Amino acid sequence: MSTTTTVETITKPNVGVFTDPEHKLWIEETTPKSDHLKENKGEDLPEGWVTVAIKSTGICGSDVHFWRHGAIGPMVVTDKHILGHESAGVVIATHPSVTHLQSGDRVAIEPGLICNNCEPCLTGRYNGCEKMKFLSTPPIDGLLRRYVNHPAIWCHKIGDMTYENGALLEPLSVALAGMERSGVALGDCVLICGAGPIGLITLLCCQAAGACPIVITDVDEGRLQYASRICPRVKTYKVDTSLSPADAGAAIVKTAGDVKPAIALECTGVESSVANAIYSVKFGGKVFVIGVGKPDMTVPFMRLSTQEIDLQFQYRYSNTWPRAIRLVRDGVIDMRQLVTHRFDIEDAVKAFETAGDIKSGAIKVQIQSEVDT
Repeated sequence: MSTTTTVETITKPNVGVFTDPEHKLWIEETTPKSDHLKENKGEDLPEGWVTVAIKSTGICGSDVHFWRHGAIGPMVVTDKHILGHESAGVVIATHPSVTHLQSGDRVAIEPGLICNNCEPCLTGRYNGCEKMKFLSTPPIDGLLRRYVNHPAIWCHKIGDMTYENGALLEPLSVALAGMERSGVALGDCVLICGAGPIGLITLLCCQAAGACPIVITDVDEGRLQYASRICPRVKTYKVDTSLSPADAGAAIVKTAGDVKPAIALECTGVESSVANAIYSVKFGGKVFVIGVGKPDMTVPFMRLSTQEIDLQFQYRYSNTWPRAIRLVRDGVIDMRQLVTHRFDIEDAVKAFETAGDIKSGAIKVQIQSEVDT
């Protein structure tokens, strides 16, 4: 869709979507203050930074988890905390040192701030930065605000791409990192565990990469039907939680037409799902875990050992955003069907309740602020 952008006028106070250790969820005024933005127009920004008016932000499963459970592994909500890290918007101010962005540019925000000094940063795997500040991961506040200040280097131009698609570049980056590191190739039989947003975007990537056959699993029939709508050739398997991992693995192979998957892309982080994947892949296959799970879990060690199955993991992404932008811009990956619910930022509490309720039928919920498209 072709869009046009006019320079943003600041007319409303900056607000953020907060949670806290007591699992409350609310909206209140936050920084940077709107009056301050009007007066300074970028003059007091740090060198290399810009101000962005956020237009669309997707609710990630991690956002819901931080709200409801207060922690993911060692990352704990200890004070009031702003959520959100899947955002796109428009630049409204720049520091004089910024030359590649100007007011009016539409951008998607990569939410990780790195040190540029540690080994992961210097070797290009900056997702492993030893001093990473990832927006929305406690104690670093997130992007669910009307306005944010952010380093220009992590604000990627999206041209005339819609803000909705721009916000979806973050979960697409997760899927692309999994595709690259797992090594999915043309003609590979691939299993995708979980038909949530990451699983469905991974499905779109596997379809574009020429994987076949593709099997996707979930406990919810509605999500499997959704998977079939966005990828008609996918084979679906509704997880039977009464089955042992060995029997579930056999059922998955049968669903694939008696072809054992070369690669399983595990997008749930659920222990039983990881085990099912391990029992489904072929000798010498790979189970690649994208999903986030509990701190400790049990896996079928000897199945891995005797079948020479590689068990590999992913943490966020690096160097994926330019590729993600090209894939969406050129229509290789079409994620428009994934946004099922849209809410104004003033209705953020209702948005989170919808995102956290599987009965709502929500796939990707976005919170928006004065969006044109």
